[in-house]
Amino acid sequence: NGNAGFQQVLERLESDPVCQRLSLKSFLILPFQRITRLKLLLQNILKRTRPGSEEEVQATQAYDALEKLIKDCNENVQRMKSTEELIYLSQKIEFECKIFPLISQSRRLVKCGELTALDFNTLSQKWKVTTRPIYLHLFNDCLLLSRPKE
Repeated sequence: NGNAGFQQVLERLESDPVCQRLSLKSFLILPFQRITRLKLLLQNILKRTRPGSEEEVQATQAYDALEKLIKDCNENVQRMKSTEELIYLSQKIEFECKIFPLISQSRRLVKCGELTALDFNTLSQKWKVTTRPIYLHLFNDCLLLSRPKE
């Protein structure tokens, strides 16, 4: 989005009749769609093969290999989504001092959300609900609390 030249070339290519007015995203998704269609095809082949035949053995091996490939693809997609979340969060959060790098190969965001702070007033012995939001970011290896800039 930040590169105007790239955007212009992309728009020109996407509007070309050869691309059938499809976006770049649709071309990136196409290989994953083909893999899932192959899985359906192999399922149908397995239904129609004779049990115990050589064809069934080969189709089962192909199906198992395809299942592993689909699982690997899904794991890599999840890993990329997690990295994108970390990059987005890293751009939004400003640390007063850098304690550790937020973006890491092994780190992933598990849960995040807004909380409301409760303060205990020792003088009146009562809980006080503050309206200032606090954000919780739970990673697989640490917990980060943040608050919006004033």
